[in-house]
Amino acid sequence: MPFGGEFLSVDWVAARLQVSRAHINPAGESLLMAILDRFSLRGRIALVTAGAGPQFGSSLSEGLAEAGATVITASRSLEANLEYAQKLQARGLDVHGMQLDICDSGSIRALHDSVIQRFGRLDILVNSALARNGHAGGLEDQTTDQCLRSAAGDFAGLFEICNVFLPNMVQHKKGAIINISSIYGVVSNDPGIYQGTSMKQPPTYNFVKAGMVNFTRYLACYYGKQGIRANCISPGGYFNHQPQAFLDRYCERVPVGRMLENEDIKGAVVFLASDASEYVNGHNLLVDGGWTCL
Repeated sequence: MPFGGEFLSVDWVAARLQVSRAHINPAGESLLMAILDRFSLRGRIALVTAGAGPQFGSSLSEGLAEAGATVITASRSLEANLEYAQKLQARGLDVHGMQLDICDSGSIRALHDSVIQRFGRLDILVNSALARNGHAGGLEDQTTDQCLRSAAGDFAGLFEICNVFLPNMVQHKKGAIINISSIYGVVSNDPGIYQGTSMKQPPTYNFVKAGMVNFTRYLACYYGKQGIRANCISPGGYFNHQPQAFLDRYCERVPVGRMLENEDIKGAVVFLASDASEYVNGHNLLVDGGWTCL
């Protein structure tokens, strides 16, 4: 269910707590609404790169929109973004689709100009896109050129989109940047869960995701006094029709016994985007079911 906007009510909270509204006295109701309002994103403008994607992106966009934000999703396929926006608009959510090639400086700047011209500012930037080349093959399968090309594509895109939108955030003296990293930016992958499958363990993925965490800390320190907060979310494994052997091993190893689902990441992004996390800056929030505890 949504977190904010017109969807948020004391009746909804009471239902979730399985209590009668009569048990929430007027003073308690006022206090309850005060804290829930801290999670509301009404009036905020949010951009999610790869925000119409079948994995994390669409969940991130949906969560922010359910919390009341105006959400822009952007990736290479304009058609896919417009289609996803229409799907959420049918539910009464304020979502818009635009185009972005994270590997193209001109595309990044064109997106910036479109967002600022249409909406006037950007309050929330969620970086979830990966470069076109992606990350493929194990260490022994990659050449130095392939490694540099895939890593540089992601780093350059992340750097440039932050660099382009930050001046607008600084001008308004408020903004939240949320970078989507991975558990593999914190710990190494476990080769054992991949045995007997065709799945590869590309070293560039760990390299990029770990760098993203520390780049986030840099932004947090560099822009903190100008009203900008920067944080990371590092999700655990997401179900994407992986081989059954991998799924069984992963679910056996992770303490909660299952892979990450769409709803699991919504609360994290809403928290870090909202005033509820006003004093949270430079943090890497692990949404991993306890994977990194082991």
